[in-house]
Amino acid sequence: MEPKSDRLRTPRAAGLAGIVFAVLLGAAIVLVRLGLPPGGVDTADGSNPHRTRAVHAALELVPFAGIFFLWFMGALRARVGDAEDRFVATVFMGSGLVFVASLFGAAAAAGSALSHPQTGEFGRDFALTLLTTYAMRMAAVFIFTSSTIGHRLGVFPRWLGVLGYLSGLVLLFAGPAIPWSELIFPLWSLVVSVHILRAGLHARPRAATETGVSGTA
Repeated sequence: MEPKSDRLRTPRAAGLAGIVFAVLLGAAIVLVRLGLPPGGVDTADGSNPHRTRAVHAALELVPFAGIFFLWFMGALRARVGDAEDRFVATVFMGSGLVFVASLFGAAAAAGSALSHPQTGEFGRDFALTLLTTYAMRMAAVFIFTSSTIGHRLGVFPRWLGVLGYLSGLVLLFAGPAIPWSELIFPLWSLVVSVHILRAGLHARPRAATETGVSGTA
């Protein structure tokens, strides 16, 4: 059986990692959107230093966002434990890993738009397509599976499960057509992380009380 101290630390790790990931990804998305606006070509040729700096800042944030997302995903899986459904868990892990790969690919394409002015417009379009169409749809699948696992095991309240399904539907079917819809994923991650962190903090006093009662019995 998993030690009680480990069970208490896992929600805290998931919550903190998720909050840091949400902040980093949200900031990176905003910077990329500002630095690589659809239809703009001045960023690629370096004529707009403000947009160029915005993209460079986003490229610095993306690797750390990916690292904290992997930590967040691992901590969530550890919190669920052996009770998870293997099929849903496989889709959960696969969608998360493909999301990180797509996110890194979008960052690399955005970097090429700065490094190679002659292909800057192609790099910009490729980066935005990879981010809004592929990475966010993998994020939608990740939200669906996380909400399903959380609802089945009672880890997520009903309102959080409904919020997850609605967020996933928007990203899956309407995301590329709605500007700035990519921010739905970091916002969802932030809400989930805060809930997990609060649930873990509330569970800690109860666990300590139960330990004290069993010790005096």
